[in-house]
Amino acid sequence: MPAGDLECCGTPCPLPLEPAIHDLASRILGLAPSCGPVRLVGVDGHAGSGKSTFAGRLAEALDGAPVLRLDDIASHAEPFGWTGRLRSQVIEPLARGETARYSPYDWRACRFGPLRPLPPAPVVVVEGVGAGRRALRPYLALLLWMDLPREESWSRGRARDGAEQREFWDGWVRAEREHFAGDPSRPFAGLLVRQRPTGYELLPGPAGTAESPPPLTQGDGPPAMW
Repeated sequence: MPAGDLECCGTPCPLPLEPAIHDLASRILGLAPSCGPVRLVGVDGHAGSGKSTFAGRLAEALDGAPVLRLDDIASHAEPFGWTGRLRSQVIEPLARGETARYSPYDWRACRFGPLRPLPPAPVVVVEGVGAGRRALRPYLALLLWMDLPREESWSRGRARDGAEQREFWDGWVRAEREHFAGDPSRPFAGLLVRQRPTGYELLPGPAGTAESPPPLTQGDGPPAMW
């Protein structure tokens, strides 16, 4: 059974969402749209830092908000050179209030697949390494950074993907180092997300402003865990 799941009638089912994530979702819905009618929320961090899991939980709290995974936009040939494709296939249509259509990349077949629709929902979560990059930040309502050190993140990612992906990871680490050296995301995050044994801790980010959600707390206690 996957870690963090409950057993429902003999099959795994997800843990119920706790109040803090609903609070964050409510505050996100209170932000001004940032890309046409859409509030784009970026979830960035090093590869292996837990972005996909966190983005999925947040999307669930946002009544099933669409999640755009940047793994579908990147490719072997362009691990970070995808801003033009993202702009033309996703950003520009959403900014016009239209349904975006993008071609997700198949990392095993090494080719782009058929077009996939992405509607202009009230919130779209953009998850992946580079979600807070310079070219994308003007369109974000909020940037969240998964605050796990890069070496620990990469170790987790390598363990997750196994020996068959060792060569890919060697190349990816070099590319990610180069990307963040020239275009860092963490300094522009409104909130930092730290994974704890009992959930996640949300802390004010380096770029926290009056418009960004403040750290989530319950009463006078420590930052919220969920």
